[in-house]
Amino acid sequence: MAETKPGSDIDALSYEEAREQLVAVVGRLEAGGASLEESLALWERGEALAKRCEEWLEGARKRLAAARDQPL
Repeated sequence: MAETKPGSDIDALSYEEAREQLVAVVGRLEAGGASLEESLALWERGEALAKRCEEWLEGARKRLAAARDQPL
């Protein structure tokens, strides 16, 4: 079985999709009951999802800054 990187499918997600999945991952981790291996996989995916959300937010900040700098 080929191993996939935690973020291999994450690059295609919209901000809303990434945030929704991140909330689900956090909920599963907070609920407990997962094995150590599953918890580590969830944590890695959560980190990748959080990074994707940050990328979207940074892009939005840059667009807003560029729009403010342009004369009306």
